[in-house]
Amino acid sequence: MKKNVLFVLVVSQLLLLSCKSHYQMTGIERTRILVDSRYDATPNTEAEAFLAPYKHVVDSMMSPKVGKIARYMAAKKPESELSNLLADVLVWAGKKYQEKPVLGLYNMGGIRAAFSAGDVTYGDVLDVAPFENKICFLTLTGEKLTELFQQIASTGGEALSHGVRMVITADHQLKSVTLNGQPIDPKATYRIATIDYLAQGNDRMDALKSKMDVNSPQEESNNLRYIIMDYFREQDQLGKVVDAQVEGRVTIEK
Repeated sequence: MKKNVLFVLVVSQLLLLSCKSHYQMTGIERTRILVDSRYDATPNTEAEAFLAPYKHVVDSMMSPKVGKIARYMAAKKPESELSNLLADVLVWAGKKYQEKPVLGLYNMGGIRAAFSAGDVTYGDVLDVAPFENKICFLTLTGEKLTELFQQIASTGGEALSHGVRMVITADHQLKSVTLNGQPIDPKATYRIATIDYLAQGNDRMDALKSKMDVNSPQEESNNLRYIIMDYFREQDQLGKVVDAQVEGRVTIEK
């Protein structure tokens, strides 16, 4: 959140400068920069001395390891390893809540950082999932689920769990979709694992406003970041390194 505020402040100052001088802004671009060990190669000694009193406290909170990940993973549309992983984690979490969702849905915009290959810490997960989003289970009719897929197509793709095969046209229309190899039955009902933010119909997913039989626990322990950590810890205890692949869950027709 602080990075976003800083970005807005910088842009505001640039706009003011462009108004007060003969310079004119022609465009704005931004990208995400992964901050990892490469920036430790040439440390700033003054900065290190200034930060030293605070480093121990922060490290004690953020450094505990929760597991390992096989590769660098970042989120991008229409599909990515990281978005696939997080959608699958939502489905995996169903067992804790006595739920059996057939679909996991997470928004790409809510994935705020990337994972580097190797050890994953509490702080890494917090970077990826910094918001107070809590897991939510709900039911949609097949008719509304098709509407939801149409809305996802209009955004260029979101994080969807294993079993989805969705084709989007170049102009972001839904061409086809199947779930576990079957077309969506408009008269059937489908149990979905998502987050409470999306369950309210946010991020242009209006179909979720027609939700039924909602299970949305609001205790702190149900924050998505803790569920992600639990998944990493379970895999680590099993001796597994967390991995995910791009599978063709969401493709854009060329």
